[in-house]
Amino acid sequence: MSEPTPLTPLLSIQSSSAVFPGPSLLWRTGVLFVAAGMTAGAFGTHALKSMSGFTPDRVAAFVTATRYAIFNGLGLCIVSLHPRFAVHRFAGPAIAAGGFIFSSSAMALVLSRGRLSAFGPVTPLGGMIMIAGYISLAL
Repeated sequence: MSEPTPLTPLLSIQSSSAVFPGPSLLWRTGVLFVAAGMTAGAFGTHALKSMSGFTPDRVAAFVTATRYAIFNGLGLCIVSLHPRFAVHRFAGPAIAAGGFIFSSSAMALVLSRGRLSAFGPVTPLGGMIMIAGYISLAL
């Protein structure tokens, strides 16, 4: 195998280093977010529309949550490929945690049909954490 170059950032950071979260974990997390978002999106697009009690607004909210999961997954994959951002101690974890909190709480609110309305404030909190992660990349 050839030596890693700046064009192969996933290979350029040794797994024995004490870097957390590390590009490999960010990549895997991003891919799982994309897969979960696509799966949930397919469910939301097809199953929720045919189930009683789910208004078009609720279905739209569910689809929005799945899109955010996909976009954040792609964002994590991109961040994992950057030589400096892949080892950023705040950005990746904040994007992953915030994206998970945002998307999962929004989906749970829709699927619970309002029974979990006390968790309503959790969704914007996840959004703020996620946005802070992206902003930290610019600093």
